Amino acid sequence: MNSKLSVSQLAVIILTISSVGWGITWLPIKHIHDMGLDSMHLILIAFSSAAVVVLPWLIKQYGLWKSSMGFMLMILLAGGFANAAFQTAITHGDVIRVMILFYMLPVWSIIGGRIFLKEKIDATRIIAVTLCLSGAAIILDVWNTSWQGISYIDLLAIGSGLGLAITNILFRFTQSVPLMSKVAASFIGCSVLIGSFMLFSGNSAALPQQTQAIPLAMLYGGVWIVLITMGTQWAVTRMEAGRSSIIIVMELVVAVVSAAVIANAQLGINEMIGGVMVIAAALLEGMRNDDEAEPVVSDKTLAE
Repeated sequence: MNSKLSVSQLAVIILTISSVGWGITWLPIKHIHDMGLDSMHLILIAFSSAAVVVLPWLIKQYGLWKSSMGFMLMILLAGGFANAAFQTAITHGDVIRVMILFYMLPVWSIIGGRIFLKEKIDATRIIAVTLCLSGAAIILDVWNTSWQGISYIDLLAIGSGLGLAITNILFRFTQSVPLMSKVAASFIGCSVLIGSFMLFSGNSAALPQQTQAIPLAMLYGGVWIVLITMGTQWAVTRMEAGRSSIIIVMELVVAVVSAAVIANAQLGINEMIGGVMVIAAALLEGMRNDDEAEPVVSDKTLAE
């Protein structure tokens, strides 16, 4: 009996671990922020560190992506915004609410797939979109708040999901571009956007006296973010789209459970009902026929 793991089995394990890592990413963010490092500095330091780690691949692979410069710039902007918006929302917002609103991904993926990739919108996808939008409306309690209760954190959470969906579509458009280069572009984009915002907004927050927060932010970006990002991207290119989508939903489940247990976060009835609807939408989209799965990037392209 062969005890060695197959590539697909290893991919499942790595994606599961990476999804758990994304689900509890709020822990280091909140901890470092509580040490006195404001969100702008935290994100800038973390993603600059992540960018430095993957920069050698970006430089080495220049010849493979220089003809796709336009797409790389779009990945830089979309991926950078997705990361910056998500990290800011998690830092300042309620973890459970932010994660659920972020997981409106099926809506943006379906709409984007239809517009840019000419994917079909069948009955299953219509149900998924309806569930997702209805769940978000319930969470935001739009009937009772007249939109006044929707904060900028809510908008950042929703926007980060939209940014990630656009990034994923761009990744699918650029199968000939090495994965590491695209990931590097998104990290650099986050650093540039946050740095530009700080420069032009006159952000004058001082770095904390407790210098431990800075190296922790560097470790968070250069190790944690890099590992879970590469783990996720490596795994999803080596398994069926349906299976990977279902495993990735673990991020939301882990975030909700960990926030409830560790942070004693309270789930309101709106969040519970809306959250179940958003998860159901993600599972519906994930369990689609794998004939419509995105193309798999070759091992050669990833390794170059």
